[in-house]
Amino acid sequence: MSNALSALQGAKFDGLVKVADAGLQGMITLRGDFADAKLQAAVKEATGHDLPQQRAMALQGDTGVAWMSPDELLLLVPYAEAHACVAGLRAALAGTHHMVENVSDARAFIALSGADGLVREVLAKVVPVDMDPQHMPEGQMRRTKLAQVAAAIWMQAPGEARVVCFRSVGTYAYDVLCTVAAPNSGVGFYAS
Repeated sequence: MSNALSALQGAKFDGLVKVADAGLQGMITLRGDFADAKLQAAVKEATGHDLPQQRAMALQGDTGVAWMSPDELLLLVPYAEAHACVAGLRAALAGTHHMVENVSDARAFIALSGADGLVREVLAKVVPVDMDPQHMPEGQMRRTKLAQVAAAIWMQAPGEARVVCFRSVGTYAYDVLCTVAAPNSGVGFYAS
């Protein structure tokens, strides 16, 4: 059996903020009818969280659930538990219209950390999202573009953000973030 490797294999950069490979993370795409009580119960059982509202997420450590679209959720679970979680979801949702897939190895997971204003500024340079804390508070996720690629972003905590993108463009996304986090690339709009 082979050992799993994260998309960026431990890459780290220290500039205005730290940009780093966030490591292996279990990620499950779940599509279905959010009004279905079986789906609601299955998500609660798998993550410990209720279904989030539009653009919201609930997260505790490396386990949570994020709203991705009107019929799609991203479930976050410990990497080692992703396959078992998918099996449990499929069993719990048998007989209902749904799709559930383990996408853990198809994604790159990037962490940004530093002063809250600087983390927001770095992201604001490459995503068309208002990164002001009033418009992008903790507990909200955005599916967006990061430079030229699709990505999902969220503020994990003050001064901590996460980026998820396709594994195939993970190095590109990481390089873009490192470029805009270079020490003399600051703008000062959100800087604290």
